[in-house]
Amino acid sequence: MSKFLDRFRYFKQKGETFADGHGQVLDTNRDWEDGYRQRWQHDKVVRSTHGVNCTGSCSWKIFVKNGLVTWEMQQTDYPRTRPDMPNHEPRGCPRGASYSWYLYSANRLKYPLMRKRLMKMWREAKVQHSDPVDAWASIIEDADKAKSFKQARGRGGFVRSSWKEVNELIAASNVYTVKTYGPDRVAGFSPIPAMSMVSYASGARYLSLIGGTCLSFYDWYCDLPPASPQTWGEQTDVPESADWYNSSYIIAWGSNVPQTRTPDAHFFTEVRYKGTKTVAVTPDYAEIAKLCDLWLAPKQGTDAAMAMAMGHVMLREFHLDKPSQYFTDYVRRYTDMPMLVMLEEREGYYAAGRTLRAADLVDSLGQENNPEWKTVAYNSNGELVAPNGSIGFRWGEKGKWNLEQRNGTTGEETELRLSMLGSQDEIAEVGFPYFGGEGSEHFNKVELKNVLMHKLPVKRLQLADGSTALVTTVYDLTMANYGLERGLGDENCATGYDDVKAYTPAWAEQITGVPRAHITRIAREFAENADKTHGRSMIIVGAGLNHWYHLDMNYRGLINMLIFCGCVGQSGGGWAHYVGQEKLRPQTGWQPLAFALDWQRPARHMNSTSYFYNHSSQWRYETVTAQELLSPMADKSRYSGHLIDFNVRAERMGWLPSAPQLGTNPLRIAEAAKQAGMSPVDYTVKSLKDGSIRFAAEQPENGKNHPRNLFIWRSNLLGSSGKGHEYMLKYLLGTENGIQGKDLGKQGGVKPEEVEWKDNGLDGKLDLVVTLDFRLSSTCLYSDIVLPTATWYEKDDMNTSDMHPFIHPLSAAVDPAWESKSDWDIYKDIAKKFSEVCVGHLGKETDVVTLPIQHDSAAELAQPLDVKDWKKGECDLIPGVTAPHIIPVERDYPATYERFTSIGPLMEKIGNGGKGIAWNTQSEMDLLRKLNYTKADGPAKGQPMLNTAIDAAEMILTLAPETNGHVAVKAWAALSEFTGRDHTHLAKNKEEEKIRFRDIQAQPRKIISSPTWSGLEDEHVSYNAGYTNVHELIPWRTLSGRQSLYQDHQWMRDFGESLLVYRPPIDTRSVKSVMGAKSNGNPEKALNFLTPHQKWGIHSTYSDNLLMLTLSRGGPIVWMSEADAKDLGIEDNDWIEVFNSNGALTARAVVSQRVPAGMTMMYHAQERIVNLPGSEITEQRGGIHNSVTRITPKPTHMIGGYAQLAYGFNYYGTVGSNRDEFVVVRKMKNINWLDGEGNDQVQESVK
Repeated sequence: MSKFLDRFRYFKQKGETFADGHGQVLDTNRDWEDGYRQRWQHDKVVRSTHGVNCTGSCSWKIFVKNGLVTWEMQQTDYPRTRPDMPNHEPRGCPRGASYSWYLYSANRLKYPLMRKRLMKMWREAKVQHSDPVDAWASIIEDADKAKSFKQARGRGGFVRSSWKEVNELIAASNVYTVKTYGPDRVAGFSPIPAMSMVSYASGARYLSLIGGTCLSFYDWYCDLPPASPQTWGEQTDVPESADWYNSSYIIAWGSNVPQTRTPDAHFFTEVRYKGTKTVAVTPDYAEIAKLCDLWLAPKQGTDAAMAMAMGHVMLREFHLDKPSQYFTDYVRRYTDMPMLVMLEEREGYYAAGRTLRAADLVDSLGQENNPEWKTVAYNSNGELVAPNGSIGFRWGEKGKWNLEQRNGTTGEETELRLSMLGSQDEIAEVGFPYFGGEGSEHFNKVELKNVLMHKLPVKRLQLADGSTALVTTVYDLTMANYGLERGLGDENCATGYDDVKAYTPAWAEQITGVPRAHITRIAREFAENADKTHGRSMIIVGAGLNHWYHLDMNYRGLINMLIFCGCVGQSGGGWAHYVGQEKLRPQTGWQPLAFALDWQRPARHMNSTSYFYNHSSQWRYETVTAQELLSPMADKSRYSGHLIDFNVRAERMGWLPSAPQLGTNPLRIAEAAKQAGMSPVDYTVKSLKDGSIRFAAEQPENGKNHPRNLFIWRSNLLGSSGKGHEYMLKYLLGTENGIQGKDLGKQGGVKPEEVEWKDNGLDGKLDLVVTLDFRLSSTCLYSDIVLPTATWYEKDDMNTSDMHPFIHPLSAAVDPAWESKSDWDIYKDIAKKFSEVCVGHLGKETDVVTLPIQHDSAAELAQPLDVKDWKKGECDLIPGVTAPHIIPVERDYPATYERFTSIGPLMEKIGNGGKGIAWNTQSEMDLLRKLNYTKADGPAKGQPMLNTAIDAAEMILTLAPETNGHVAVKAWAALSEFTGRDHTHLAKNKEEEKIRFRDIQAQPRKIISSPTWSGLEDEHVSYNAGYTNVHELIPWRTLSGRQSLYQDHQWMRDFGESLLVYRPPIDTRSVKSVMGAKSNGNPEKALNFLTPHQKWGIHSTYSDNLLMLTLSRGGPIVWMSEADAKDLGIEDNDWIEVFNSNGALTARAVVSQRVPAGMTMMYHAQERIVNLPGSEITEQRGGIHNSVTRITPKPTHMIGGYAQLAYGFNYYGTVGSNRDEFVVVRKMKNINWLDGEGNDQVQESVK
């Protein structure tokens, strides 16, 4: 009773005070202590993590009481590092610490949901049709019915359904689509498998078994740095964060480490105690600047200019004036700088052409195998040699694909010559493209001639065809390109750093705004440190540079600096690119599971950027032409047309994938071929030649060649990553949208040559959108069916990251709440229903799959010299050589479920492998039969089972060399056959180690070194990319086998990017047409629109979390400078509108002195489901950050069939860049919440 009365007296208590009234003595009960004690009286603690693509990959304790998750806390039991290094823990961040809020919040999806209009039509159709497929056909073939539910997308209207009902509808829709249009019209999008690899594999396995299309993500997110494949033949490989501690000079360039790499930031701060110097390079005063000794603030989008100026200093001082022996030896052995390049004669000057190959010379220098793919150099004796290591040695022969300094013909040791200077036959005038005088009024420029002439030392050679050619080295080209005078009387080269010539510090100062003295100082310090420490200088880089249109120029600028200083492949040095959680460490064990390669090969893959550019009809609004992107030295007549034309040409030449693939159902080709008395391959070739079959991309809006069904899981595609959001709403979903611009038919732009134009684009292409999520995201709002998934504390899965070397689990601490299920169980159930529903419609079918020429296969040698298009009559159509591979794949549709839940026989018949090497997996399959048991009967009788997510995890762990020591030794042995050097010693000491799922639940486990990756997991060295290339002499997977500074593909040369150049941001032309067009009376201003990663969420996850909303401002915000705000009459926290021809968004303004004038930032990603009023421009609820973006693909990212420039899923392809975009910003006049509740209380409407 006294406690009850205490509550009434609580506000009346007044005890004695002390400390001048600042303290008070109270006599209260201590009930609060019971609550604290009860918090620790949990029933159990389970290890799990967060599958959120943050790269943190942090291990957490999940506390469970009475069957409910009560809270989480960081685990601190990672395996220890070396004694001389800090440990990895504690790892975590406030966002992860708030995750348990989601489990029992109102945002949690509890039951399967279906759009009400669709449910009503489905149930009526089921009454009229006994067959579910016929029922679906009756809805989707009725234009009015289909339109009615598509137009409701994004407007709510969900009602609770049942698993039985939704699975049947999904299966019926898939069967109907596969049967009527083809399996490639069924697609799925899910990103970053490393964050929850079994969950990714669940949907991808289902799609792959039925022949559906798996859409890429790394390139679409613009996390993929194309400069990495271009330079190293590697998608991305980077140091773990612990290796920062081994560095003695770090530049954090466009990477906000404490905000976006929170769990790893301690290494950055700790290494400063050792005396390591740290430099921040960001246009705004970001959090990383507080942790650094110096902050440089270049104008956003001009980073390549500053990097080139730094490279200019490094080359002048450490390669020419006082050459570093270490640097010289490094670039000689590990780069393409010694390789010879042929010069092409132009009117009055020469231009750099392609690299000289053995096949160009008499008798091919004695090379009989792939001589057209073996690069040539002079050695120190003046002899021409084809040194070991080039890609021609990789395929068709064994033992010489290594970086030993040997003549590839004789095997003798040889030292390559870097320069022709001193041994030249003559001095030639060579032209170099210059783009620094281009650009919009928003960026500074330095106007010079668009072709800069430089003098180079050259040699004259006799070629195999009897002609002669001038050659020079990549080293000589690089020196000239950087504007370095070498005593040749070159008037376009600088004599000092104060000359305003390309690419001096003085020149860069005018473009970037960074003082030339700072540029010079940092470049000198960085190089001096690398010289003294043999490469321990590092650049940490991220999305700040990688989301621009010319992102590869930004990155190649930094990479060149590192190469000049011998940093790549050295512990504590190199290129540390962190954007997405790309490091799927047990990749080779995961791929057969995810893409059903154990049952059938190949799977259908598609690069998402090209896919969405096409099917969301963003190409219809394109304002950029290929002509304006070309080098001033290029023959522009060869590059006519629209940007989408280049994508179509790339597809038919086998460079890029296509989806849908052909303009006919691929299941019908085999039967037609049989009737014609031909094989499916020959029939397809004939039909493509005579035009009776065309690539689907040539007719994207004919009603048959677009996607029909889309699965989205582990992703917020329409609320986070969907560039061109409003175009997706209109053309893919067929619903309300905010597009403000006019298409090419109305604005009179360049129309395509290869793609059929229709005046009215096709709206609402997707018949069914299915999303799996644990919360109601923006994507869910636009879906037709929403399936509730288990949270990261309710399912079993695995997680790896590039930030640390461990593999650890997601664990089911509790059962999935309400009616939610794990991703594995959801897709398993859909597969089962599909197998039942397809009977009578689909049986055993032959599917014809087109496959682009693949990197890390012998086919990457398909197109060695010039670009030839079979459709233009320049060559014959040869599958896998001048066109995509054409491969018949046998599918057994009624057996889909049996195949989904078992490991297929191809693992024993063909084996496994990755990145160009393969090995036998018989013993691993035998082990899996014991671990997972086997199917007792049916189509998969005797095969290991995959009934549960843990079964799937065991398959990955058993097959991957990173988690199975025996497989690691086999993998290294397979690589040794190529290189002629023994590498098995790298894994021998762990040959008996086999990591099981229960092992990683007990403690995170360090993975085993594998040839899949270029670093080592060793007790004596931290993981660092390129380490095995430098220390084991394993070639990079490039044309020369070395780090490639020169890109000699014809398109790279004609687009002016064979060598590094500064290219200013492009003009997207999205502002002028809307500026003032719908004025509200307030001033308007065009600003550059950036979307960095945020502090209060991971992408869009946590952006609706009440704890994070409470800590932040709670809702959409846009940062802007004080100067711009003053011009626009905007004060902090005012409601503003941000818009352009692509769409509009509404948000509150954050006015800050840390933001420079001319730019605005909307941190990625803030959803449209929290605190979002209507837009005055669109008269709809304000959009998201991607409402003002549109994709513009870059032709050079479409190249394929050419050594490292060949397609691989998420490896190389068009990217979804967005930072060149400009927007109009203005203060809102009327704040309309579109719910009849009047104006905002903070900022009243200005009448």
